[in-house]
Amino acid sequence: MNLLSLSVILLLVSSATLTDIDLKKTVIWGPGLGQVSLPVRYFFLQLVNKAGENFTESQGIEFDIELTGESKTSPGDGKCRGYLEQFDSGDGSIVVRFRIYQECRRAILSIQYEGQHVAESPYSLPGTLLPETCSCPLEMKEFLKVWKCSQNYPQIDFDLAEFSSLNYTRIRRKMLKKYSTDHPGSLAMCQYAVKSGEVFRKCFGKHVGFNMFMDATLLSLGRKVKLPDFEVFVNLGDWPMSAKTGKSRTPEPWPIFSWCGSEDSYDIVMPTYDLTESSLEAMNRVTLDILSVQKSQRSWSEKIPMGFFRGRDARRERLRAVELARMHPDLLNVSMTNFFFFRDEQDKYGPKVPHVSFFEFFHHKYQINIDGTVASYRFPYLLAGDSVVLKQDSPYYEHFYYQLSPMVHYIPFKRDLSDLVDKIRWARDHDEEVREISRKARSFVREHLLPSDIFCYYVLLFQRWSELTHSYKVSIPKDMDRVTQPDGSADCSCTKNPHDEL
Repeated sequence: MNLLSLSVILLLVSSATLTDIDLKKTVIWGPGLGQVSLPVRYFFLQLVNKAGENFTESQGIEFDIELTGESKTSPGDGKCRGYLEQFDSGDGSIVVRFRIYQECRRAILSIQYEGQHVAESPYSLPGTLLPETCSCPLEMKEFLKVWKCSQNYPQIDFDLAEFSSLNYTRIRRKMLKKYSTDHPGSLAMCQYAVKSGEVFRKCFGKHVGFNMFMDATLLSLGRKVKLPDFEVFVNLGDWPMSAKTGKSRTPEPWPIFSWCGSEDSYDIVMPTYDLTESSLEAMNRVTLDILSVQKSQRSWSEKIPMGFFRGRDARRERLRAVELARMHPDLLNVSMTNFFFFRDEQDKYGPKVPHVSFFEFFHHKYQINIDGTVASYRFPYLLAGDSVVLKQDSPYYEHFYYQLSPMVHYIPFKRDLSDLVDKIRWARDHDEEVREISRKARSFVREHLLPSDIFCYYVLLFQRWSELTHSYKVSIPKDMDRVTQPDGSADCSCTKNPHDEL
């Protein structure tokens, strides 16, 4: 599709007309209307009625949305090359997003419904719209302002507090000695250095294929912001590595950057590779991301009032959930899609069932979130959907957990699942309260877990880390590999549009 124009036929539960909706009061917001250069730009439309009240259910409408401008290869043809889509979230809001494939200048976004402009449409988008491969990094101050990054990330404060008096040079020497000489085959660790905007790495161990996720993250950040010089050790495995106790405990707190943290470790937590990759590759290589999962599947009243879980046998409690489902088939729908950790018990807890599309999970009202080997990385997607999440108590956490509150954003249950059935029964008896928890969970996602938030978190984390290790001068040893930007990344026009400077 050359012209970014789309009319989507949506399968919805009711129909609104112009007599119901106040088009001018409809609220449109999101970074896709500003200068934020995301891989996929996005914004939201909240439908409002004539009384000025937000709709809270799907209204069964589609907008005529068109993005025009001047492309680099075909100036003057009025077309921006890329792809745009809109989908109904089932809660009175519409998600609109688009991925640009070529530079687009003087972009105009028109949003209409039955021939009438919505809110302040048409919008003149500032700056040049750039594809993800373009390298036009902003100065740090400008980036934080343009992207409207929060300065308050409790997890960053918590993680870095342990290293407030860090002698990085000394600890770095110990870490390099251990990872270079002590059982390197069992490691999945990479040492990354960012210097003068370039990325370098050296990996330790045999199973380091996940470095592709960290490579992509640092390269993408470097195309958007002028990163400070810094060095980090990144754990490419699931389990936190800077252990406080046990046989694998480190002699002191070691600053290891991981995708998952735990109460028993000092690891510095980053957004998971899965959440980050979906932010980079939405509308490209991946179908499941934090925006696409918000597409309405069924209205609340049509959902099956049962707890639902599908996954592999990564933890004993998942097998316990199968037992509970057999005891309470009216309350729980639980099956394993694969047996790996408990293969010898497949006859008891099987048979394994085919994989189900993640989007079909939300045909059920209650989503059961049970740890895998560590934290279950599906949790943010479950929060973003339009069901309610029941979450297992856990010592593991992702970068955003401490900002959540039980019975506000999710319903907790005990680690041994002993109260899971009771919690589902409670949910059935308190449908309105549960519906509100679901709404607050999605609101949390839209405030803290969208792609712009993920990029901001990384940038603030690395900025704070560079300040903490400012006495260490980053150097690049000969045995480090340079991680290169994609071809053509430097061939983009990074200048502002003339009308931006008026």
